[in-house]
Amino acid sequence: MAINTNSSNVATRENRIGSITGYIGDLKDLAEKSECGTLKGCSRCFSQSSSCLSSCALGQLSAIRDIAVIHHGPAGCSVASAGTYYLDKVMAKKRGVTTSTVYVGTDMNEQDTIFGSTSQLAKIIRQVNERYSPKAIFVASSCATGIIGEDIDSVVDEARDEIGIPIVAVHCEGFKSRIWATGFDIADHAVLSSIVQPPREGVKSNKINFKNFYESARPEIIEIFKNFDLDPVFLYCNSTVDELSHISESLATTCICGTLGNYLGNGLEEKYGVPYVRSINQSGIVGFETWLREIGRVTGRSEKVEKYIEEQRAIYIPQIEEIKKELKGLRAVIGMGPGYTFEVSRVLNELGIEVVWALAWHYDKKYENGDVPPSMKYLLENNINFEASVSDQQNYEVMNILHKYKPDLYLSRHPGSTVWAIKNGTSAVYVADEYMIFGYKHTLEFAKTILDSIRNRSFEQNLAKRVKLPYTDWWYKQNVDAFFEQSKSEDKKVAGAN
Repeated sequence: MAINTNSSNVATRENRIGSITGYIGDLKDLAEKSECGTLKGCSRCFSQSSSCLSSCALGQLSAIRDIAVIHHGPAGCSVASAGTYYLDKVMAKKRGVTTSTVYVGTDMNEQDTIFGSTSQLAKIIRQVNERYSPKAIFVASSCATGIIGEDIDSVVDEARDEIGIPIVAVHCEGFKSRIWATGFDIADHAVLSSIVQPPREGVKSNKINFKNFYESARPEIIEIFKNFDLDPVFLYCNSTVDELSHISESLATTCICGTLGNYLGNGLEEKYGVPYVRSINQSGIVGFETWLREIGRVTGRSEKVEKYIEEQRAIYIPQIEEIKKELKGLRAVIGMGPGYTFEVSRVLNELGIEVVWALAWHYDKKYENGDVPPSMKYLLENNINFEASVSDQQNYEVMNILHKYKPDLYLSRHPGSTVWAIKNGTSAVYVADEYMIFGYKHTLEFAKTILDSIRNRSFEQNLAKRVKLPYTDWWYKQNVDAFFEQSKSEDKKVAGAN
């Protein structure tokens, strides 16, 4: 699908690539329907929780150094700024750099919502520029500005001509999509359309763009890529506007998570010819080696990659094979974003752990280039199957599954659902760090973490005895899709036929 960087707006994942937030079935059905284009999502008549896409969009952009984010909306919309500000400062200090990025809210009130406040927004843009001298300004919409049709594009265009630095309209109204990951696309679109410049003539580069969340494994990845004479450019955490303006000159783009980096990777390839490394991600042995080999192929460094793989396998494979003996036969449930759910399930399969159910917070039918996500292709081609659902972070569905299947382990990338699993008496691993299962070393550490979690379950068992959960026996007896609207209509048809 063509990416239109001439527009400040970007279509939602639902409309652009057919993403869904409701499904129940099995992996094979999900993958086959994705491939042939017949997959249909379900909506819910009851929803317990979700996330706002603006947090994903502005969280990504605010991690860029020395810029300003102006969130045009009521004060409540800027609630995420405190956590974002703290995290950005921590990550900059860890890296050994400084950042003067600011996150400003325009504090719209009732009068602004009735009569509009574009004139006030224009003043705030000028004041932010005068006070903080940012390298770029991202002006973000909100639900309130979207509902009243506030024309932030005109304000941004006028201010850009006057001030002379990149000023970007970011359309991230929270209500526009049920899928929080649309916010990642919105951030990428803002960078692609207004920050990235065409490659300079005669510039030769050995850089590779690496889209990740918080660059927590930065030193390690730099050392790995030195073996291949590649210099990684980490996006967007601690990036500068100048660095971002030249990512079109890199040899390739890769990412830690397909959900996070797909839009940017495809956009750079489509607009500037920068190859996007499309493979299963770096989790586990198979994933890491497949990813490295694809980088080697794309950048012409296959020989160096094979030498590195051979050396590392000699160190780590015997250790991993030994620990697999203790993991074999364990049963697990997974609840994560789709960029990790179907990758981590592959790793568990490699380690001999049976996945009895996998929940994805949403699911992308096909990526920007029209292909089914590589993780799904791999599982389908290798005849791996298990029950699966698309859950939109609905914790009551997670608890229903855990109660029925009573797995040895629950793995999640969201701390809230991990805590509830523990209250249920289930051992849980919070896969917080994006690099927790990265490559040989961290796959070994991950396997050891699982062993630690299941060897001593006294905490979970004691907590479960003392905690009264809000879920009743009635709910635990229901099918997981009891609140799926499509399922209800189908049940009625079956009842009528009988």
